[in-house]
Amino acid sequence: MSGLVVARAGSRPAAVPWVPAVLLVLTAIAYPLTEGGAVRDAVSWTIVLLGSTVSVVHAVVSRGARTGAGVLLATAATAVVFESVGLATGFPYGEYTYSDDLGPTLLGVPFLVPLAWLMMAWPSWLLAHRLTRGGRRAVRVGVAAAVFAAWDVVLDPQMVQAGYWTWAHPQPSLPGIDTVPLTNLAGWLLAGLVLMTLLDLLVARTALAPPRTGDGAPLLVLGWMTLGGAVAHAGWLGLPGSAAWGVLLAVPVLVALAVRNRRP
Repeated sequence: MSGLVVARAGSRPAAVPWVPAVLLVLTAIAYPLTEGGAVRDAVSWTIVLLGSTVSVVHAVVSRGARTGAGVLLATAATAVVFESVGLATGFPYGEYTYSDDLGPTLLGVPFLVPLAWLMMAWPSWLLAHRLTRGGRRAVRVGVAAAVFAAWDVVLDPQMVQAGYWTWAHPQPSLPGIDTVPLTNLAGWLLAGLVLMTLLDLLVARTALAPPRTGDGAPLLVLGWMTLGGAVAHAGWLGLPGSAAWGVLLAVPVLVALAVRNRRP
């Protein structure tokens, strides 16, 4: 009986990241069902806050407090550096401006932006780790950076539509997406390579081994924000191009995961 009590107590931390993950899914469902303005802004803020919470809490629970703190600090610092340089120079994303709807800023970067990076970065690294388990660091970092950039392919048109930022020169762009330039994708790939290298080194030096929990909660966030976002774009938001790209980019990953999980 005492062993059963200990097992149940030990399983409680593993459930903690699932709470904000499930709340994020429910909130994301509400986004396309709301009208524009203050209500939709509040929904957007809530999604990002919940997503960043999932990342930090999961990193702490699964890999330890040092890893969780490192994920938070490394991601936030990298985001502020890249975004502030991007705003000042146009490199590496292209020339863009933020609206006042995103609230307070640091070096011109709205506080919401590093939190959005945090929501995206940790799940991207986890998925790459799962896809490339046993592989070289360079491969894992490259896959993680690609996932990181692909996620933005789906999300960026939605944020432009909401008026959160505007591109000075949105062309040339991906087919079907005429509001976001290709330079943005190149910038996300570069930023992703830098950030994922930092996260990979961080995990190697600080993480508990083996992880104390599975990676289901952050991977749910990644999957829902990509595929669920594609459904919302196609059905409610009038963004068929980014919806198609979301499906196109997600299918190879799902196939790779299925193949990977079938291997002995």
